[in-house]
Amino acid sequence: MYSDFPASRGRQITVDILSIALISAWVWVGSVVYRLVENLAEYGRQMEAAGAGFRQTMTDVGTNLGNVPLIGGGIRAPFDEASGAGAALESAGQSQQLAVNQLATGLGIGIAALPILTILLVWLIPRTRFIRAATRARRGLKVGVGLDLLALRALATQRLDAVQAVSPDPVGAWRTGNQQVIRALAGLELARLGLRLPPLPTPVPDGQP
Repeated sequence: MYSDFPASRGRQITVDILSIALISAWVWVGSVVYRLVENLAEYGRQMEAAGAGFRQTMTDVGTNLGNVPLIGGGIRAPFDEASGAGAALESAGQSQQLAVNQLATGLGIGIAALPILTILLVWLIPRTRFIRAATRARRGLKVGVGLDLLALRALATQRLDAVQAVSPDPVGAWRTGNQQVIRALAGLELARLGLRLPPLPTPVPDGQP
């Protein structure tokens, strides 16, 4: 997860904490915007409740008057029309709530998504690459991948001045198997991956297993 070197590890931890804090902050901003816009749906809820109440009242009145013998049908018709107007008002309130909810969701996500995606691109992708590369290198060392391979990679990827600081002729030293130069070059590559060069094996005194 983190570099073996304290300075690099401290920077990585700081950037991780800052990135997570920024993502959390933008999620909070998006949720605040969502709640603020969603509050506008209250008018739709009031409209829906008013329409539903008016519709039910007109329906009840029409039903009661419709039971009057002979004239009930004629008296009921205006109340049925009024009930339909109440139903239309109720439907309009529902539509307003749906529109506000969609707007609130879109604004909340839209405001938070772009900054969060930017943070992920700038922070998470490089961190993931570092973790994968460092993990592969550490596993390679455990299973016996030679330092000469890491040294060769350093010759291919490190800056020219860095490899020449190790040896005036680093390629020639690598070809001849100069272990001191190979270890130094491998150390450059491992340092790029945030890993320390493993120590030399302790020599076993003669006569001991």
